Amino acid sequence: MSLATAEVKERLRGVAVGILTPFDQDGEIEHWKIEENAQSLYDEGIRTFLAAANISEYHSLADQERIDVTEAAVTSLPSDACVLAGVGGSTNQAQDLIRAYDQIGVDAMMVMPPDHTYLHEQGLLEYYRSLADATETPLVPYVRGFDPSVEYLAQLTKLDGVVGIKYALTDSVKLGAGISAGADDVVWVNGLAEPYAVSYWAEGVEGFSAGVSNFRPEIGLELYDALANENWSRARELRDVSLPYQSFREKTGQNNTIAGGVSVPAVKKGLELAGLYGGDVREPIRSLTPQEEKRAEELYDQLNDKLEQLLSNDTVEKA
Repeated sequence: MSLATAEVKERLRGVAVGILTPFDQDGEIEHWKIEENAQSLYDEGIRTFLAAANISEYHSLADQERIDVTEAAVTSLPSDACVLAGVGGSTNQAQDLIRAYDQIGVDAMMVMPPDHTYLHEQGLLEYYRSLADATETPLVPYVRGFDPSVEYLAQLTKLDGVVGIKYALTDSVKLGAGISAGADDVVWVNGLAEPYAVSYWAEGVEGFSAGVSNFRPEIGLELYDALANENWSRARELRDVSLPYQSFREKTGQNNTIAGGVSVPAVKKGLELAGLYGGDVREPIRSLTPQEEKRAEELYDQLNDKLEQLLSNDTVEKA
């Protein structure tokens, strides 16, 4: 049974971990690895999961594969976990995907950033209305890849069925203005992970997506607790622990000029280093080179050392 709307909102007030898609060397999905990753993260304290998301390589999956990877997450998790499923494409395609997700009991639909070359804000709002007409399951639009107006953000919060907004733009001023202008019963989620958690919290965000917390969930959980308790120095320390690995994710990779080229394989490498399952990637993403893997290992060790030092200092202070 899916969570009630109020429960979904409560789960959005936390750290949302992505369910990455582990491919074997032939590009086939290893669903049992999805299940084990989800169960492990739940055991670590994570309660909000993003399935068939950007970090799941949404655009490299066929619709049936999106349904299958989402079902693997839903069926492997206890009923108090919240699973958001990625939805996108044409109106008809998205509505069909929503109906399929409803059959497997997802808790919310994360509407993917529009991938159209030409956009109109009112057309986008109408698109969300059409998706809401296809389901009673809550919607969480994902704002990324275009520069919306504050008025658009405000209107987005007032659409029937919208319970949260995942904001993944680097414009904090627009974020604050959008939150002020929008409905006060919508949960805003920082879609840029730990590096923006402190500053975006000050603007009114109540949750954030995972970066390094995808494979070291204790960082995200501790960071959320620090933010919720207004322990700003603690929050900044935890954010800083995440920065070197997160900065690595922004690298282009070899023979490439596009930022973030190593982002997904870097997280998959982090999963493997943490004892979870990462797996291969599908085109147009490329795997890490041996040199990049070595750098990821160095940064992971550095992250561990800094986290251990931070936690040990906490123990000394409490004693």
